[in-house]
Amino acid sequence: MTTPSALSPDQAADRLGEFTVIDVRSPVEYATGHLPGAHNVPLDRLDEAVEALKTAAAHAPLLVVCASGARSAKGCAQLAGRGIEAATLEGGTNSWAAAGYDVDRPAGSPATWPMDRQVRLAAGSLVVVGFLAGFAWQPAHWLSAAVGAGLVFSGVTNTCGMAAVLSKLPHNRPPKNALSFQETLLRLTA
Repeated sequence: MTTPSALSPDQAADRLGEFTVIDVRSPVEYATGHLPGAHNVPLDRLDEAVEALKTAAAHAPLLVVCASGARSAKGCAQLAGRGIEAATLEGGTNSWAAAGYDVDRPAGSPATWPMDRQVRLAAGSLVVVGFLAGFAWQPAHWLSAAVGAGLVFSGVTNTCGMAAVLSKLPHNRPPKNALSFQETLLRLTA
């Protein structure tokens, strides 16, 4: 059975039991709420999970999700390059929840902001600090310019160095009771 490349939340909800759901967000983002039954395979570890995902795809079609649909679309393209067919959820977990569908939130999950919101706060704060400090010391304006250049680079390359740094902070670490990556791979092949 072939699946369309993108499904709306309503289409996905009607067929949720048919899919193996793969959430490509970070473990912390996953822990703050995910589609029922979703397995967490972060986008940056997708290549490591190829064999497990091939096995899972042989049993049921894959539905790849993230917060907004951007990372899941990238994940689907990455899997397609490896010969694994997958669909993406349009609008991601955000649109799923906005449509009123259930989101699993494990007990003890951190109440952190989504990474994109953390990046906006950090980048905006650094721009304001650089701008204001520039009144006292002219070279401080370069801080604002550097952050702006970093945001342009992030947009062009669809990567985010600031998110990579922020993900290392203690409040962005997965809960202690979260499944390890290896445990997730074992569940996918079971």
